[in-house]
Amino acid sequence: MTLAYKGIEINYNISGSGTPLVFLHGFLENSTMWDAIVSDLSNNYTCITIDLLGHGQTKCLGYIHRMEDMAQAVKAVLHYIKIDNPICIGHSMGGYVSLAYLDLFPEGISGLVLLNSTSFPDSEERKINRSRAIDIVKKNPDAYTSMAIANLFAEENRVQFSQQIKAIKDQASKTPLQGIISALEGMKIRKDHRMTLLAFRKPKIIFAGQKDPVLSYQQNIEESKQCKTDLISLNGGHMLYIENQDEFLRSFKLFLKQI
Repeated sequence: MTLAYKGIEINYNISGSGTPLVFLHGFLENSTMWDAIVSDLSNNYTCITIDLLGHGQTKCLGYIHRMEDMAQAVKAVLHYIKIDNPICIGHSMGGYVSLAYLDLFPEGISGLVLLNSTSFPDSEERKINRSRAIDIVKKNPDAYTSMAIANLFAEENRVQFSQQIKAIKDQASKTPLQGIISALEGMKIRKDHRMTLLAFRKPKIIFAGQKDPVLSYQQNIEESKQCKTDLISLNGGHMLYIENQDEFLRSFKLFLKQI
């Protein structure tokens, strides 16, 4: 399904019935990353998946896609389909978008799940690395996406999940050059949302990978304390929904029962 929005179309899907869950994918991913999770949950929940700006079947809006731009697009979809106060589940960049959504619409969600994500802004070193990534992707986007996807998995899991890595690489290769650049630029300048997360008094949780090669596991632990947010620590890297799917789903379902 699509929604006309500011001269482009936003792609989204709805399945199931019950309490609404909004799933927001990560960088270089698209809404299909949630297929297995949605299949498991749609008997009891209304599951909404959305292709964020410049990803999947949703086109770009500009040179920079701020996390607020993406959150506004999500809001447009939810308004159109008449969904109020969903539980937001964001993987990596999708978590950044969820926090931007919460900041823009403080009463707009009833629960928050950050999966391999953080409320911390980019460090100065990380900002420099994103700028370097933009230079690399302009020269060779296929090589960049291939390298970036493999590096999301814990090193010891890369052989075991080689088929899944290949499939994700194939999906990532379809992300337009401008979509990649716009997201990198947007993530680089995203806000510090620690106070946003701390102020959110409804159910919230962080799923952290003990061997996440992208986000600091120790930072997630500190974030959990600072922001008074429950943390579930799982063995795996930045792709826990694949690397540790069964345990993630069990813990996620327990969290949903609290709401």
